Amino acid sequence: MQIAGVVCAGTRFEGLVWGRLRRDGWNATDVLATMLEGGKFLPQIHLVLLDGIAFGGLNVVDLPALAERLERPCVAVMRRAPDLAAMEQAIRKLPFAERRLELLRRAGPIHQRRPFVFQVQGLAPEEAEDALARLTDTGYVPEALRLAHLIGAAVVNGVSGRRA
Repeated sequence: MQIAGVVCAGTRFEGLVWGRLRRDGWNATDVLATMLEGGKFLPQIHLVLLDGIAFGGLNVVDLPALAERLERPCVAVMRRAPDLAAMEQAIRKLPFAERRLELLRRAGPIHQRRPFVFQVQGLAPEEAEDALARLTDTGYVPEALRLAHLIGAAVVNGVSGRRA
């Protein structure tokens, strides 16, 4: 499965990175780090935003490890508070369920600071909330994540979706 990463200066589009990861796999953290490491964008990045904590189904990101590896704060942003019981139930159907659940726990508490829901590593929740507000142009999703979602949908479906 493919994953798009958008680099913005504030809310202005600066560039795009691209990666591939496995559905329900174990490589999300490595793929995300590799998309930025050694590239031209990493020096200008101050904060890494993720569209949730898992990609490609339940390929869960190790948020503290990603923040440490990139030496940047990382924030997993969610549209709404997750149904943790449903997530755990889905995870328990996959191999190494306890390991996946541990990655979810390691990501830290889920903060609900209207209108944002997020987990953060490497930054105080209040600072993350302020950053999310500055990086959101319209609505409740930071512009970089909105653009990444639109681009990813267009690549997969031939057209961007209605909801970004």
